[in-house]
Amino acid sequence: MVYNYKCIYIRFIFVEAITCSKYNLNIFWQAITIIEMKEIIQRNIQGWKVLSFFIAANLVYAYMMIISIPKVMFFSNGMRILDMMPTGYNFEYVNTLFTTLGEDGRNAYLYGQIPADMIYPFLYGISFCLLLAFFLNKLNKLNGNFFYLVFLPIIGGVFDYLENTGTIIMLNNYPDISDASVNITNTFSIIKSLSTTIYFVVLIITLIALGIKTIKRNKSSITN
Repeated sequence: MVYNYKCIYIRFIFVEAITCSKYNLNIFWQAITIIEMKEIIQRNIQGWKVLSFFIAANLVYAYMMIISIPKVMFFSNGMRILDMMPTGYNFEYVNTLFTTLGEDGRNAYLYGQIPADMIYPFLYGISFCLLLAFFLNKLNKLNGNFFYLVFLPIIGGVFDYLENTGTIIMLNNYPDISDASVNITNTFSIIKSLSTTIYFVVLIITLIALGIKTIKRNKSSITN
């Protein structure tokens, strides 16, 4: 019996050691990934790169707002498309919207708006990530915990893709739309909108902090 207890104890220690090793390895690899991402972002926050991505993202956004979205809303009888519903929607709204759009409107949505909105999330995520990193770097805050804030637009971009995927599925399945598909896509839309809202609040606060720092520095140089 003593031998069995020793075996059980040794086995327990061995399993715990393996578990701890795996846990520590996971932490190690996560740390390496974060360091690598920091290095990638820091290498790409030159003003001209940030501006280039920012212009590209906003050109696509302008195209959607001026051309592709109005083409869809021409058929919607004033109803907003799902991309423009930051507070979410329900089954009744989606069903009514797709019915109101008709076949031509649904085709404009599926083959006109969605393709443009499959380009924008990538450009949005990269450009606004670099934009915030650029300003945080000016404040000497990029290497601290504030660094993680630059992932907000990337999160928004990922959930924008998920929202688009859900919309494509619902458009292709119409009129056989399920409550589950609407609820899941609605969740993606809300998370996208929430992360985007938080990001712009953070960006505004960062710009205000940078403005205050610049004013103080100018006053100090004038005084000296």
